[in-house]
Amino acid sequence: MRARLILEDGTEAVGTALGEAAERVGEVVFNTGLTGYQEVLSDPSYCGQIVVMTYPLIGNYGINRDDFEAVRPFIHGLVVREHCDLPSNWRSAQTLDDLLKEYGIPGIAGVDTRMLTRKIRHHGTLRGMITTADTPTAELVEQVKRTPYLTDQVARVSTRSVFSCPGTGPRVVLVDFGVKHGILRELTKRGCDVVVVPYHVSAEEIRRLRPDGVLLSNGPGDPKDVPEAVRTIRQLLGQYPLFGICLGHQLFALASGADTKKMKFGHRGGNHPVKELTSGRTYITSQNHGYAVTRESIVGTGLEITHVALNDGTVEGLRDVQKRAMSVQYHPEAAPGPYDSSYLFDQFLAMITSAKGGAVHAQAT
Repeated sequence: MRARLILEDGTEAVGTALGEAAERVGEVVFNTGLTGYQEVLSDPSYCGQIVVMTYPLIGNYGINRDDFEAVRPFIHGLVVREHCDLPSNWRSAQTLDDLLKEYGIPGIAGVDTRMLTRKIRHHGTLRGMITTADTPTAELVEQVKRTPYLTDQVARVSTRSVFSCPGTGPRVVLVDFGVKHGILRELTKRGCDVVVVPYHVSAEEIRRLRPDGVLLSNGPGDPKDVPEAVRTIRQLLGQYPLFGICLGHQLFALASGADTKKMKFGHRGGNHPVKELTSGRTYITSQNHGYAVTRESIVGTGLEITHVALNDGTVEGLRDVQKRAMSVQYHPEAAPGPYDSSYLFDQFLAMITSAKGGAVHAQAT
């Protein structure tokens, strides 16, 4: 079946329909990963977005039960150069096409993804639509332009209720802004007693759970769209060791008095070099974000920059030593991507151990 990708600047790419024959609008972004399309599809941080995979062959190892990063995909569409409908892998349980149809997600194959990537890099992210309808292009362009950006992505992907992953180690309250399963895996394999709470949880509700530490998860969208989370984090700072990842990093920065901005086309892929300033070591990291903490806004907040992106110099890590808080913009749990940065979870647990040894949790004033 014929399908089209229509961008708000009037660009039209014609290809073959993949997944559900549906019409969907979203922010068009690109991911540079060579593998890991299943994890990309199921990463809640892509909620509301149409993802262009820059690697040309997608679907060749199928879909399996174990590599999901959430219970279901949240992307609004998928764009690939070549789709493999005969996957070869001993774990494969279904095709990529079948998965997209199962969750009503449209896709398009057979288009020039290199052209699309160049356009996004030049103009920045654009709104777009995947459709199988024969509606005139001009009408669809106007429809795309009229469609507002989503502002409730976190509410769409966060857990509705509290649940736990029991362990014998320190209790970590994980605030779910769209958490990936990889983060839960890293905590549970270290023995943590993890309690997952919704994004709109209050500081008092977290205190009642008697945590040893608090982790702010990744998630989709603009951090300024969840001001209630910023207020909660501000009330918790200094009371418990805190670790923010991706969106959690941005929310931690906002709660500390810094600012964030939308990037031109963001960082999405498993091959982004980041320099750790204290050691001078460079790590290859997994990233998925369209917003960044502005360097100039950090002055006077008590925050210290710990990591920077080598490609563009953006802020990739922060810490506040006095308040036992740290954060990174990238994904130390990888999935998909390298595991070079998983040591950050050990640093978080060391911070918890240090706090339990000599500090009593203060009550908020």
